[in-house]
Amino acid sequence: MPNAAMDLRNIAIIAHVDHGKTTLVDQLLRQSGSFREHQQVAERAMDSNDLERERGITILAKCTSVVWRGTRINIVDTPGHADFGGEVERILNMVDGALVLVDAAEGVLPQTKFVVGKALARGLRPIVVVNKVDRGDARPDEVHTEVFDLFAALGADDTQLDFPMLYASGRQGWADQSLDGPRRDLAALFELVLRHVPPPAVDEDAPFAMVASILEYDNFLGRVLTGRIEQGRARLNLPVRVLRRDGSVVETGRLTKLLSFRGLDRVPVEEAQAGDIIAVAGLTDATVPDTIGAPELASPLPAIPVDPPTLAMTFRINDGPLAGREGKKVTSRQIRDRLLREAEGNVAIRVTESQETEAFEVAGRGELQLGVLIETMRREGFELSIGRPRVLTRRNQETGEREEPMEEVLVDVDEPYSGVVVDKLSRRRGELRDMRPSGGGKVRLTFAIPSRGLIGYHGEFLTDTRGTGIMNRLFAGYGPWKGPIEGRRNGSLISSADGEAVHYALFYLQERGTLFVSPGEKVYVGMILGEHSRGSDLEVNPIKEKKLTNIRAAGKDDAMLLTPPRRMSLEQAIAYVEEDELVEVTPGAVRLRKRFLDPHARKRADRRAETEAA
Repeated sequence: MPNAAMDLRNIAIIAHVDHGKTTLVDQLLRQSGSFREHQQVAERAMDSNDLERERGITILAKCTSVVWRGTRINIVDTPGHADFGGEVERILNMVDGALVLVDAAEGVLPQTKFVVGKALARGLRPIVVVNKVDRGDARPDEVHTEVFDLFAALGADDTQLDFPMLYASGRQGWADQSLDGPRRDLAALFELVLRHVPPPAVDEDAPFAMVASILEYDNFLGRVLTGRIEQGRARLNLPVRVLRRDGSVVETGRLTKLLSFRGLDRVPVEEAQAGDIIAVAGLTDATVPDTIGAPELASPLPAIPVDPPTLAMTFRINDGPLAGREGKKVTSRQIRDRLLREAEGNVAIRVTESQETEAFEVAGRGELQLGVLIETMRREGFELSIGRPRVLTRRNQETGEREEPMEEVLVDVDEPYSGVVVDKLSRRRGELRDMRPSGGGKVRLTFAIPSRGLIGYHGEFLTDTRGTGIMNRLFAGYGPWKGPIEGRRNGSLISSADGEAVHYALFYLQERGTLFVSPGEKVYVGMILGEHSRGSDLEVNPIKEKKLTNIRAAGKDDAMLLTPPRRMSLEQAIAYVEEDELVEVTPGAVRLRKRFLDPHARKRADRRAETEAA
């Protein structure tokens, strides 16, 4: 006897990074009774990944569900950062509506534009929630106008432009139709979702079929695929076959585990109805965006292709003198298997064999996305050396012209710092498109700039604006190649000896530039110890000891004060290195080094490069 079908709604929560999506989901779970009374739940419960908690951002799309007055509402919390846009595109296939969250003070930002554009193209009719209206600098009415202008600019039709809107505070747990509402709870939001979002338009009687939208690995279940049942019913142990987008059969198997979302948990179920979002286990080769269907299914379901990667890095084995001392996974086979596993589940990442030996080309959406992958791998015990990021160009099919990825950059900055930002981005081939005051002594600048012009700029931007500037970026398609862009102006201080850095030696080296290492740190020939104050590289000896004499000058060594070294984060290091340099990443350290450690090999490589350039 089949279970009675439950009324369903599937919605995504989409917004710019840090506009309060995950906090709002916490409150939806609490107020719908998904948490037991007195249950201990971490703040931002949906951000379960360690990196998400540390960085305060959502990296992986995740599903949850609440029941409100007899209707199950499946909610997908999505990333807000453009580098994780692959996650956003996939989950929009699973939903029939969207909540667009916009910060009442910051207003419409580039990532809002990115995700809303994707939602409107799918034909969704979003609900707009102006969040954080309790902020002191909130300007909810202006933000409402900004959202309307954004929808119009993105080609929304009349029904999409007539969007319902609520004012809310996710942190305080209320939403109302007017600013002077009772501010008690989120009932108005729940009711609006039930009224405005249509139930899934699905065929209950057709053969079972679903598109895999999310792939993850579970220590107990193995490969788990999540998606929405587009037609038919899923039953435990149902025989299925998996079809690629071209119609070819990938594998046949059974649904050995059927999981449905209940609050924050995935619970085993015997059966699931059309329109529901479920997770299945038991398939070995199925991946995103394959169709999983009953044996009689004739053709795959349509799946939206994902925008291509725009940035690539070379992942190599760590072949430095300190290799294998801090990590357990150091072989090219281990690195290859891990990268292929990542590419299988993350459709925005592409992995290919490099021309170099024991190296792999990893292409993705941006520095942050690839930086998160590297950070995840180092925490898993991998040792790697990473090359400088480079953009992926293409040839225009009609003109034969070389094209490169372009980005739209939105900068909010205090007026005194606007000049230096315009100057720096102009030097990086950026074009200033708009400049307007944004209130509170701030200016909002809009640029069109090549993606490669932004590599390594963010740290410089924070320094130039004394940490007060906010920069948001959005992939804006391809444009003509803009020509050479000036790189780092300073050379490197390179170690000429192996051993441990000595205080005495570093004291005299700090006159030559900015140091990256402290006394007692292990160094090796070819390792970058700091930034030279001039444009050329300089080989130095960091382990040189003080020559001892019979006469000791009292207190002289105590006066040798060292300036604290400049410590770089992983992303800063990757953006800092030049073409002939690498970042050595281990579970315990991030080091900079020359690609060729031997000084004679470096000179030969330089001569070869000069000959090729001539």
